[in-house]
Amino acid sequence: MQGGNKMKITEVKPILANRFLFVQITTDEGIVGVGESGAWAFQDSAKEAINTFALYLEGKDPLTIEHHWQYMYRSFHFRGAAIMGAISAIDIALWDIAGKYYGCPVYQLLGGKVRDKARVYYHVGGNDIDSMVKNLKEAKAKGFTAVGHLSPFLDEPRTQVYNEVSFAKKIENAIARVAVYREAVGNDVDLCVEIHRQLNIPEAIAFAHGIEEFHPFFLEDPTTPDNFDSMIGIASRVNIPVATGERYHTPQEFAMLMKHDGAQYVRPDICLCGGITGGKKIAAMAEANGVMVVPHNPLSPVSTAACIQIAAIAPNFALQEFPGDDRPSTTDHFSAIMNKNKDNFHQGDVVKETIKYADGYLEIPTKPGIGVELVHNVDTLYPYKRRGVLTRVGVDGAVVDQ
Repeated sequence: MQGGNKMKITEVKPILANRFLFVQITTDEGIVGVGESGAWAFQDSAKEAINTFALYLEGKDPLTIEHHWQYMYRSFHFRGAAIMGAISAIDIALWDIAGKYYGCPVYQLLGGKVRDKARVYYHVGGNDIDSMVKNLKEAKAKGFTAVGHLSPFLDEPRTQVYNEVSFAKKIENAIARVAVYREAVGNDVDLCVEIHRQLNIPEAIAFAHGIEEFHPFFLEDPTTPDNFDSMIGIASRVNIPVATGERYHTPQEFAMLMKHDGAQYVRPDICLCGGITGGKKIAAMAEANGVMVVPHNPLSPVSTAACIQIAAIAPNFALQEFPGDDRPSTTDHFSAIMNKNKDNFHQGDVVKETIKYADGYLEIPTKPGIGVELVHNVDTLYPYKRRGVLTRVGVDGAVVDQ
């Protein structure tokens, strides 16, 4: 796949900054592409996977993107978050190079846009009901018409022992909180209810039936992602839409889920599911199956820019997750650990310019590539710190999913 006087990759450089892992790919024509990995809990591992793939990529033509995707993915047939996070970051950066090479946005190379702006849902959180209501009202005041990351179990810290052991109390309290959320914003704002895999099958079914009257946009990740049959079993027994997919790594996993009607909304993480190449394939399969797409995006503006390329071209796009560029790192639970404190660091600081938001929508950018650039020395400005392992436990000492 290599020959003639073609543009060549001269460097593949992983960059750890804040809680993010970026990759910059440089060519002998001076074009630089940027991508991001979605394996946010295991960025160090994904970084080393990028370094391994760099041994293959350097000296190659950056424009043979599909071939490189297949070569990396099928080289050893090892899969998983760190490996797919690395492939995704590289793929996004290669598409960024292609757009800059041809002087157009990436979505133009994917068939052209079908919309001029992408409706978003805004992250809303809180560790008690009062803060949740306050944040919901603030989101509505900012013009957002959909809110997500919206937990009926609140955002309690993992250091706090979980003690809600009664099935009835757990489910009734969760239903009551959703009722409060709906009352806070009325029917002008869609509620994307996020469970973060905290329920087993009978709990999820009972909860879903209990919140039907509040018309949630979707119920996301009601149970763990380990078994497709679990999610399929829930989706087949409830009357509200189920959304899942943020922890799936491959287009094939989404195909298996949709084959058995396991979700009405799929949540591919473009920085984890194979990049823009993987995201486009997943969106196309979803379209053919009558399933809507809501790209997962708890990461930096680089991730947002990559997601927007899919939002621009997918007829079955529904919403874009938007953590907010004026906030600290979402993956650090709204706290920052760099040489700026959490009060003055914003995710948008890692790029020169963010994608414009207005009235509940992100504008589809018109700049070549994915439309964003990292600031110079981003890793020096915002030093990286490895995530620790902290898992919540219940009163009996057993692990609790959260």
